Amino acid sequence: MTQRNGRGELMVDMDEGAYAGGPIGERLKAAREAKGMKLDDIAAHTRIPIRHLQHIEQGDWDALPAVTYSVGFARTYANAVGLNGNAIGAELREQLGATRSEAASTAYYEPADPARVPPRSLAIMIGIIGIALIAGYFIWRSAALGGTDVEQAQAPVTSSPAAPQQAAPAAEAPAAAPTGPVVLTATEEVWLRIYEAGGQRLYEATMKPGDRYEVPATATRPQILTGKPQALRVTIGNTPVAPLGEPERTISDVSLLAADLLARNGGTTPGTSGQPGPIPLPDNAPGAAGANGL
Repeated sequence: MTQRNGRGELMVDMDEGAYAGGPIGERLKAAREAKGMKLDDIAAHTRIPIRHLQHIEQGDWDALPAVTYSVGFARTYANAVGLNGNAIGAELREQLGATRSEAASTAYYEPADPARVPPRSLAIMIGIIGIALIAGYFIWRSAALGGTDVEQAQAPVTSSPAAPQQAAPAAEAPAAAPTGPVVLTATEEVWLRIYEAGGQRLYEATMKPGDRYEVPATATRPQILTGKPQALRVTIGNTPVAPLGEPERTISDVSLLAADLLARNGGTTPGTSGQPGPIPLPDNAPGAAGANGL
């Protein structure tokens, strides 16, 4: 005798069948065979492993993880083959002597209804979206860095591994500008005057060999006047600077800013007159008469 339940599923009344009152596993197996289904079909429909389905049909309940699993699996199996799952579950629970609390937790351990499981296409779509987001992040990062990562990744294809290592120091060399104070060191006796452009005097003296003068860091446009530029060694930190003028020729208004001094090493002298000429030295400067041509 068959009938349909509230969800329209075919229900087989095993009480009137050949296995009426028989073991639950045998009744489930008989109902499965009556519907022409294999264990693989039940496993695919219920998501219950085949080994558990075999234990159920054999009545080997001890082989299942726990009473709650046994009841849940049996109820789901019964629904899949058209039996009354709730009745089978209640009968098995009573048969196994499950406690009230264990019965209450059956719903938690019971395999999910396949109708409620997200379709496989949805899972694939979520995976594709995740991959797209990751790819988008790396594309954005490459664009933000100006393509640096892409160029570095392609470099080994067109050049030997040692080439990037050799090229790196050459590319970084221009940025390694010398730093430190501007220092004038006398290599022989020399008179000089250091002043701000416009007239403010910062320093004036006759320096002896070995004497040093450090241009104040607060100076805005320091310049020099001297009749013996060859007697001065100029450094920025530990970096020597090209001579300030020709030997024994008076220079004036030559900038002592670090940037202008570094430009001398490149063959230019921005911000200076730096040309020898008939510039008179002060009368109190040593050798002023000779230098001035008087």
